Amino acid sequence: MTQTETRIDGILLDEGLTVTLSELTQLCGSNGRVVRLMVTEGLLHPEGQAPGDWRFDGFAVRRARRAVRLRRDLDLNLAGTALALDLLDELEHLRERLRALEHQLGQTRTRELG
Repeated sequence: MTQTETRIDGILLDEGLTVTLSELTQLCGSNGRVVRLMVTEGLLHPEGQAPGDWRFDGFAVRRARRAVRLRRDLDLNLAGTALALDLLDELEHLRERLRALEHQLGQTRTRELG
């Protein structure tokens, strides 16, 4: 009998977390040039004026990690990556709304049956 092992890597991020450009590049496995391009293209919106002053929140870290994966796995350019990220964000938003509506519907049915 053969045993299969599945490994999942992840990083737990505090939403109040802020990281520097250097820390972000380490967290997403990229380099400063790519992150600067992501900022120029509007994929990321750091606080601060110059790259040395930039601070990225937990949302930006998650978005940057996702962007790097999309570029690597699907060989997307930055415009394609931006579009894919926007579509994934919209999908997440719609799923959240669907869950809320299903929960609300379940409560309504419980009241009607109770």
